[in-house]
Amino acid sequence: MLKGKKIVLGITGSIAAYKSCLLIRMLIKQGAEVQVVITPAGKEFITPITLSALTSKPVVSEFFSQRDGTWHSHVALGLWADLMVIAPASANTIAKMAHGVADNMLLTTYLSMKAPVMVAPAMDLDMYAHPATQSNLQILRSYGNIIIEPTSGFLASHLEGKGRMEEPENIVKCITDFFRQRESLAGKTILVTAGPTYEKIDPVRFIGNYSSGKMGMALVEESLKRGAHVKLVLGPVSIPVPKHPNLEVVNVESASQMYEASTTHFPTADAAILSAAVADFTPVNTADHKIKRKGDELSITLKPTMDIAAELGKMKTGSQVLVGFALETNDETTNAQAKLKKKNFDFIVLNSLNDKGAGFRVDTNKITIIKNDEMKEYPLKSKAEVAGDIIDELELQLAKR
Repeated sequence: MLKGKKIVLGITGSIAAYKSCLLIRMLIKQGAEVQVVITPAGKEFITPITLSALTSKPVVSEFFSQRDGTWHSHVALGLWADLMVIAPASANTIAKMAHGVADNMLLTTYLSMKAPVMVAPAMDLDMYAHPATQSNLQILRSYGNIIIEPTSGFLASHLEGKGRMEEPENIVKCITDFFRQRESLAGKTILVTAGPTYEKIDPVRFIGNYSSGKMGMALVEESLKRGAHVKLVLGPVSIPVPKHPNLEVVNVESASQMYEASTTHFPTADAAILSAAVADFTPVNTADHKIKRKGDELSITLKPTMDIAAELGKMKTGSQVLVGFALETNDETTNAQAKLKKKNFDFIVLNSLNDKGAGFRVDTNKITIIKNDEMKEYPLKSKAEVAGDIIDELELQLAKR
């Protein structure tokens, strides 16, 4: 599973540094290439000679190893790696990572890292339980770092509690599971619609909605992490779009433009996730100049927009998976189940504006995934975590094909 993978292993000042030797052996045995970056404090616990012998590479520790003008490039390491693993990660290093302190080679490498980062904390139980440490770990999670939770056991202080670095074999399992999941959608093309649509009234006004596109973007990022090629049909949003070689973006504004792009790209997709908040109605007539205020009333006649979900439901082949969304304010389950059948979805993601923290313009969501034969409710989570749950279900559906 790890053959050819390039892993930067960060080692900090902790008695658990001795476990890094076992971790290196296991990674190399599975075919990985390992480059060690160690902090000055880490060298007090384990020698670079030992680590270099195990990796067959010089250990990186200082910015300048000689006085001839050569230096170690943390940027180059950040570009080289497929994954960075910091094990053990001390409370001190975790705090510096959380707050962008760059006072040693390991920290500058972390801040320059393009690849995902795993962190395996190791410290005494009181240090681990301290609110400052827990807050710093939460900050790292919010950055997208993967925290490998420490275990409870006998510690260097001769106390027992949570703070013991996870065993090397379990860290290797986390790494192999990560790469397995990262490649689980390799070769698949996923069409995602995201954001709102704007239906023009005149050159300066439109009918729209509050969708920020955050849920759709989280689905895009999760699909990319798993190796998929993603075609994103994106309405007008202000959030950044990730740059990725496997991402193709089609920018649209109106429901008719989103309909055209979606029906064009769906035939070559293995699955489509319709997370966009598409307008159901659009003005019959659009003024070619700004409408001036005349009198106390303005009447706008609306007509239905083209139904993207229904059209893709008709187009869907037996090898394709179609996923819909239902944002409801009343009779949520009944309305979602009716939409599931009417649009020919394989499953539908229900969320309700009655749930605090769900819906538009927030970073969290609370969903229920509904299929013909079952319904599964999920607690309130970040939209990134919700995207993981949805893509997990999508993978199950694709496996059935």
